[in-house]
Amino acid sequence: MKLPHMRSLIPDWKNLLAALASAILLIGAFPDFEFWFLAWFALVPLMWAVEREKESVVKSFVLGWIFGTVFFFGTCWWLTFAPITYAGFPWPLAYFLMFGVTVIVGIFPAMFAAILATLLRRFGSWAFLAAPFVWVFTEFLRYWLTGNNWNALGYSQALLTLWNFPIVLTASIGGVQMSSWMMVAINVIFFRPTIAIADYFWDSRREFRWTKKQLTSFYPTVVYIVVVATVIAWAFLGTLLEAQDAVQRVRGPWVVSVQPNVPMSDLTLEKWRQFRQRHVVLAESTLAKLKQQQTTNNEQSTTVIFPESPMNFMYEDDPETKQFIDSFASRHNVSVLFNSAEPDKSNGKFYNSAVMVDSEGREIAQYDKIYLLPFGEAVPSMLEGIVPGFVGNFSYGREYDLLPVGDAKAGVMICFESHFGQLSREYVRNGADVIIEMTNDGYLGPTPVLRQHLANAVFRAVETNRPVLRVTNVGITAYINEKGEILDPATPYQEDTRIWSVSKSDGSQTFYVKYGDWFAWLSSVVTIGLLLFGVLRKRADLSEPPAVASG
Repeated sequence: MKLPHMRSLIPDWKNLLAALASAILLIGAFPDFEFWFLAWFALVPLMWAVEREKESVVKSFVLGWIFGTVFFFGTCWWLTFAPITYAGFPWPLAYFLMFGVTVIVGIFPAMFAAILATLLRRFGSWAFLAAPFVWVFTEFLRYWLTGNNWNALGYSQALLTLWNFPIVLTASIGGVQMSSWMMVAINVIFFRPTIAIADYFWDSRREFRWTKKQLTSFYPTVVYIVVVATVIAWAFLGTLLEAQDAVQRVRGPWVVSVQPNVPMSDLTLEKWRQFRQRHVVLAESTLAKLKQQQTTNNEQSTTVIFPESPMNFMYEDDPETKQFIDSFASRHNVSVLFNSAEPDKSNGKFYNSAVMVDSEGREIAQYDKIYLLPFGEAVPSMLEGIVPGFVGNFSYGREYDLLPVGDAKAGVMICFESHFGQLSREYVRNGADVIIEMTNDGYLGPTPVLRQHLANAVFRAVETNRPVLRVTNVGITAYINEKGEILDPATPYQEDTRIWSVSKSDGSQTFYVKYGDWFAWLSSVVTIGLLLFGVLRKRADLSEPPAVASG
């Protein structure tokens, strides 16, 4: 009795293979593969499968669930590195737990497939016009329910080229969600021609005998060709006009970034002091090079930045560390920005902070991390004492503090915070000229996380039209300009330093900075509105022949 029922919930095997093909193609678009162009048509097999299974919302949901589970497992498997390497988890257990997490997160692409199937039943092929909005809605829902939108579709385009630059540039209008929308729109453009070509080769007679309804199914393709072409033309035009109006900025203060490559384990007190000294040695050698480049007339103030680190500096509570940092700053006439655990006197916990000490050895600014890593840096209050934090149990910061870098102002993102567009947006609204990211991905090993995390920073730069100075422990340290170009990257897992200059911005604000996630909210309203309208609307005529003849 149960077996036939289960069969009624399982999609056709060809459609299952199509969903798997979509997941594999999309995995290839993300680091470490970074064949970004695959994302332009990776969703075509999934949408084809959903169209074939549109009579069953459950089957369509299953297709999307399989797609999502495979995609997230294939791009985020590196989460197993820390528990296997540092917690001694048996690798089968670590990967099994990882699979469980991806099954849960896979529900959101499953929702996309189920909603698309519902709209196809109500509106026919015209429903593909809604596909980009539905995708953004489910990505945005994932963000709001889980606090995480890692590897959103738009992030696949972070490796900038002439072809995908206009897509990334749309993030300055509607955030990374708008870039995701553009990607799905391009998939819609490729969808019907790809299916038509497949239909041609599927049919042994090699004949096109389309009805009027089949030709009508191409209308969404035509609409999105016009829309995408318009947006691309606008993007290039806007870039050209911006270049013509650009004001030459005066080179501002120098920044020396240190990539110390501190290991994640076996940090005895002796080794801790040795690595702390390596920070200084690396900085001093770079400051000496910088001094040779300067003349008396053009000397600028200098800030040395140490990354987020497993060394757990405690500036206020450790007098020896305080004296060490203050002495280095005053000895070299530099400001120092570093990561530190600073006390929260209200509850006895600590903040994960960025502390700045000036050239006279005085603390002049402190930013306390606002977006803490769930279950890594903070545990929900109801689970405190039951579930431990992987790194610690820090207090949440509350203030969007800006730090001085010469005469410029900087907002700081600590590690995971580069994932949150609203943080860098708030900094720029408050007057930030540059964004500084301090991060340590060493716990996750030499895995795709290094470049996936870098992709987040690319979009924060484009969204805000501010450079991002990325200073890391093990990599990838890099300067990302306002257009998202990755400049002067350091080799991962090697000691290295970089010298950059910072300039004051012109104070302009992008549409995204002014209005935030407006596009994601618009996509949510469109999706929910279409679903409600579809319930009241007469069912679309389903006599339209399927896109591909059944085998």
